[in-house]
Amino acid sequence: MAPLEIHWLAQVAISLFLVIGGLFALIGAIGMLRFPDFFMRLHAPTKATTLGVGGVLLASLGYHWTQQQFGLQELLITLFLFITAPVSANLLAKAALHLRVPSKAGLPPGHPRP
Repeated sequence: MAPLEIHWLAQVAISLFLVIGGLFALIGAIGMLRFPDFFMRLHAPTKATTLGVGGVLLASLGYHWTQQQFGLQELLITLFLFITAPVSANLLAKAALHLRVPSKAGLPPGHPRP
């Protein structure tokens, strides 16, 4: 079965989602390299990269809809990603706190020194 012709507006929307997703993924990767400690590095992939993969999945979902396919796989991947990324980041942060991983960030005002 040959692919269907895609309307120019749908092509623009799919391209826009791909570019936005790529930019968020790039920002998350740069954050992983630039941030100085574990806790700051944990923030970059859980926020920016999750949005980056979400943008790519939305582009894939849009393409499949133009091909008259439902795109159940993209919906399931998005659901799985948006549920597991915050949970895994929370568990990593709790483990780092339990192991007393040092942080280069300052303590908030009024917080007692350990």
